[in-house]
Amino acid sequence: MLEGKRIGLGITASHCTYEDVVPKIQQFRDAGATVVPIITPSVLHAATRFGTGAEWIEKIEALAGEKVVSSIVEAEPFGPRNPLDCMVIAPMTGNSISKFANAATDSAVLMAAKATLRNGSPVVLGISTNDALGLNGMNIMKLMNAKNIYFIPFGQDDPVLKPTSLIADFTKMLETVEYSLVHKKQVQPIIIQFFK
Repeated sequence: MLEGKRIGLGITASHCTYEDVVPKIQQFRDAGATVVPIITPSVLHAATRFGTGAEWIEKIEALAGEKVVSSIVEAEPFGPRNPLDCMVIAPMTGNSISKFANAATDSAVLMAAKATLRNGSPVVLGISTNDALGLNGMNIMKLMNAKNIYFIPFGQDDPVLKPTSLIADFTKMLETVEYSLVHKKQVQPIIIQFFK
């Protein structure tokens, strides 16, 4: 179903999820899609216990066979001039959720998402945030009610120690993208029991 499709994969700074997300690039390619990797500045510059920006960029580019897009200027052509068939943001942090829900476009990832919406194409979000059931709850609900925005099913990853945290089940990324492209509908159930 993804043969010949151009999928943007926006990666934001939920560093602990990269091991789950980055390998999905190969799944998209195996399904016949071209993957355009797009990153926020924090992905590029952060060095954490999960690895350095340079290490992750090398892995991402090797899997995608494409250079990462890291600036707003590079992402702007994803509007009508060079469109994506679908834009995925995974992982999507609370910071990026808040900005996207309130039309703030300060990164290549959010510019690509805005351009994709402008084209009437689907944007799929894979949330990973500690404040989803806190201050960011209203932003998630706002995005859930927006046209052409879809969510990878998500749940509480640690309801005892992190009661306001939600994370997407990234194993459902490909399915969610296919469903949004083919049916223009949200894959269900959207809220799942998911304990990491």
